[in-house]
This record gives sequence, structure tokens and C-alpha cells, in this order.
Amino acid sequence: MKVLIVGAGLAGLTAAEDLVAHGADVTVFEARDRVGGRTHGVEVAPGRWVDAGAAYLGDRHTALHEQITRLGLKTTPTTMTGDSRFLLGKDGETRHGRFPPLSAVALGEMFDLLDELTAAVDPVAPWQTPDAARLDTLTAQVWASEHLRHPDARLFFPLFLGEMMAADPASVSMLHVAFYLRSGGGTRYLNAFEGGAQQDRVDGGAHQLCEQLAAGLDVRLGTEVLGVVSDHAGVTVHTGQDGHRADAVVVAVPPLLADRIDIPGLPHRRAGDDTGRGCTVKVNLVYPQPIWRDHGLSGWSVNAEGPLLSTVDDSPAWGGAGVLTGFVTGAEAHRYGALTEAEQREEAVAQAGRIFPMLPEPVAVHVTDWTSEPYSKGCYAALFGPGDWQRLGQHLTTPHGRIHWAGTETSTEFFGLMEGAIRSGHRAATEIIAEVTNEWSTLR
Repeated sequence: MKVLIVGAGLAGLTAAEDLVAHGADVTVFEARDRVGGRTHGVEVAPGRWVDAGAAYLGDRHTALHEQITRLGLKTTPTTMTGDSRFLLGKDGETRHGRFPPLSAVALGEMFDLLDELTAAVDPVAPWQTPDAARLDTLTAQVWASEHLRHPDARLFFPLFLGEMMAADPASVSMLHVAFYLRSGGGTRYLNAFEGGAQQDRVDGGAHQLCEQLAAGLDVRLGTEVLGVVSDHAGVTVHTGQDGHRADAVVVAVPPLLADRIDIPGLPHRRAGDDTGRGCTVKVNLVYPQPIWRDHGLSGWSVNAEGPLLSTVDDSPAWGGAGVLTGFVTGAEAHRYGALTEAEQREEAVAQAGRIFPMLPEPVAVHVTDWTSEPYSKGCYAALFGPGDWQRLGQHLTTPHGRIHWAGTETSTEFFGLMEGAIRSGHRAATEIIAEVTNEWSTLR
């Protein structure tokens, strides 16, 4: 059995490994010059790496934990010892814990409304959720204007969406917001460090997962797939002037990229006109050590103005550098991404200094703009806009002949997370193995 994989991220490489273990001859095509997809490491000191892409995981991410253990990697806790900083008004404020200096009643009402919507979502088939048609045509911005009366809730809602799903409220449907929160374990789990989805990181960087998975596979870097043709006898994958024949293919790239591939006869698009890119620019500011800890601070902050709408301490577990990671999300990501490198550095350093006045000039600033990355089309994941779940949802995992689909956006479990990507890879491989086994049984 010959299988081709399009995309060398966690989903594609997981599917490839499963298929090889089953005896398949597998080739992986990757348009980038590296493996990893939306995981990506940056070396901040000799032998010390941090995540410029996907980073965090929790105890419910069982498939990811299994993969980490099997590959001989380890996790390290996300450091949250110390007070938090908030710049949500004219003056900054330091507080113990992560609850912002805003009306607790207003934010409590906001989260109650979100939890009510989240609990009603059909986690397997979101498009079948009660009132799905209305929620899917309603943007998060319109929902907020209709339901959030207190100015503190209106201020915090876009910051929350930016942190949780890298979304601009104006471009994402409220059904997608509710589904994303339900898929990830609910607002409290997704938002939590200790005991939540952000509890740990992969020690040394999540990029190691894909590098180790790819080590024993036939991976063709710098090879963009332009077309896939499925027929009764197999599939042909076209990469430039070359055609590659196989029994099946797994397309494991984000929907906006999959939609660019020429696939004759495909009955439904992989993305809609309103499908958006996850709006994230990740900024890693590097210092000789995590200086904020000496001042009783955790490195966590939430800020009403950009570019850094939130920050977290991502310093390597074994020392060697202090790394303050800033998240530029939502509409701010587009503005910031359009600046020159010098302007990006200047803005990030200046704001880090306002949040943490004790900071010196950083020794390095690494800016990773996922919004403009051509072979990701955004991060953390694609954003389903108005009507997308109604039009696309039920077709996300349906094979087209011998073409199968993977990627975190095809997983209704932990959509948008590394866990979702891995689970989708396992699913796609299982589909192909069952399909081929059934064919062989028929022939006998």
C-alpha cells in the first residue's frame, strides 16, 4: 500500500507514522523548508529553545502526552509564580492571580453567558446545535454588542477571544466561538494554567515532536502540492511538473491551503469566503534571565492596548535565558504585522518596558507572524466565519474517493490545539487502513 501525505505538521506526520507501522509505503510532501507546521522553535541561547508557535498542553491532551512519552520527551510546567500585571486603563496595576482589575460581576455575567452557549453546543456535530443557524450567522462582535452591557465586559471580551482562539470578534461566528470553547474543554479549562490546557510545555520546545516523527520517514521538503486527482484505482498527486501515484492520500493542511489545491470533482470546498486566518503574531523577547521573577512577578500580563495584548513567562526550564512571550492577536495582529522589523521591535520593547519597568533592553527579539505565513494561513487555527459551520461542518472529515482529510480543523475534539491535530492524524490513518483492508477482503 502506497500512501502520500500532504503536510508535515503534527497531523500529517502522525498519520504517516501510523501507516508506516501498518506496513504502508509513505511519502510526505511539505511546502516549507522545515517540518512542524504550526509548531516552530526558536533558539534563544545555546541549546535553549522556546516555542514560536503552538506551545501549551494539559492533562486532558492524552494523545499528545502519549506521543511525548513515546518519543522520550518531557514536559515542564508553565511558570506562573508571582503577581500579574494589568494595563487596562490609564495606569498599570499589579495583582495577585490572573483576574483583571475589572468588575467581577460584569465578567462573571459574561462568562455565564458563554458557558450557557458552550454547554448547548453539539460537540460532535456543531451545525446541529439548537439555534445553530442563527448563531452561525451572528458574529461575536454583534453578540457582544447585544449581550454585554457593562463597559468592563466589552473591554475584556475581545482580549479573551484573542487569548483563547486568536480571533477578531468581527470576523468569527458565535457558533464557532461556542464550539471552540466546548471542544477545548470549556472556558475554565482552556483559560487555566495549573490544572488546565496551558499547564505545561514540551521541555525544549514542541517543534521536537515533528522533528522526531519525521526522522524515520520519507519527507520531501520544499515540495508544494498543486493538485490531487482521485480515481477508481488510486490517486495522483501533482507537485509542479511531477505526478506521484498512490493508493490513497491524506491532505493534512489548514482549510485555506487545502482549498487552493486543485481537486477535480470535489463536491464541497474546504473553506468558505468568510473563513479567516487565526490572527496571531508571537513575540519572544529574550533577556539574560527572567528578571521579573526577582520583583515578585510571574511575567503574566493583560493589556488593553497593543501590540502585546498579553504576555507570559516562557523561559527555558533549565535556565540560560529569560523569555517573555507576547501575544499580538485579533485585529491588532494585522496592524502589527504590516510594520517593518525595526518598528515591530521598537513597539514591542517599549511596551514590555511599560508593563515591566525593571526590564533592560532585551538581548534579542524574535517576531513570528503567523497571520502572513503562506503555508499556515494563520495560527492557532482557521477561524470559521458567518455560515461556515452550516456550509462546511458536515463535510470536514468526509473522504473524497481516496482523498482523506486531517489537521486540527477537522477534529471536533480539541479543535485548534496540538491534541486535535494528533487525533485527526490517527483518524485519517485508521480510515485508510480500514478502506484497504476492506478492499483486500473483497478481492479474496
